[in-house]
Amino acid sequence: MESILLLCLCIIVATAVPTDKFSDAKHDESGTHNDNYDHDAFLGKDHGHDFDELSPEESKKQLGKLFHKVDKDGNGLVTLEEMKFWIKYTQERYVRDDANNQFGSSDADKDGKVSWAEWKNVTYGPEEDDAEEVKKLVEKDEKRFNKADKNGDKSLDKDEFVPFMHPENDPDMKSVVVEETLADIDKDHDGKISLDEYIGDLWPEEERGGEEPEWLKTEREQFTAHRDKDKNGFMDKEEVADWIMPDDFDHIDSEASHLVSESDTDKDGSISKEEMIEKYELFVGSQATDFGEALKHEEL
Repeated sequence: MESILLLCLCIIVATAVPTDKFSDAKHDESGTHNDNYDHDAFLGKDHGHDFDELSPEESKKQLGKLFHKVDKDGNGLVTLEEMKFWIKYTQERYVRDDANNQFGSSDADKDGKVSWAEWKNVTYGPEEDDAEEVKKLVEKDEKRFNKADKNGDKSLDKDEFVPFMHPENDPDMKSVVVEETLADIDKDHDGKISLDEYIGDLWPEEERGGEEPEWLKTEREQFTAHRDKDKNGFMDKEEVADWIMPDDFDHIDSEASHLVSESDTDKDGSISKEEMIEKYELFVGSQATDFGEALKHEEL
């Protein structure tokens, strides 16, 4: 087995450190709310892109169909609570479907559990590879595997497999997410993240050129004013935890409030079908990301 080929496979398949529950897109881009983030939160991310090339007219038509699924009580209005329920549903659907798909392909002996040997074999291949990057990925996955193995039987059942694949949704996995984030960003291995390391992760050297983008200037200010709470120039483990998995921030409530506020044009506290369609770009855009999968699921 060739090291380069295996390394590519590992990078694609191995679970990455998540920093957001809803989307790989930035919540804010260039100081404004990112519509791609809203699309992923409302429709669910990574579920296929059957309707990616819909026209605005077709997007509005399909959104009208989806409205009735979000309107849980069928009274013709989507409330904040119904929006929160829907976003929670799409998030849990994505997590569940992704974990189930990975579980089925990883449980080689079909005994209803995935052992560490099975996961390692399926993900990294049966032969050992001496590449340093591969070793780091294996070590990272093993730590996460052991943390998710709550009954300590050296294997993961379906319930344990979910937090292994998506630790960002399980408070018990918080320490693992923090460790993985530090390992990825802390280049000098001093156990903390400097401003340069923080910026370097957001804007890698190979992507640089020309004037620094405006959104990066905002991130510098965020680091200094909010991330580095004790103002010592670094983020330690506690500050990293507050950054990526804050205890006092509800992503679902925040995103639902944003969607309702932006689309509730008559300010009655709820969204009509007409209001949602009028603001269709907020929910799906002319490129209706994940629309196909959302429409396939009839039950909530």
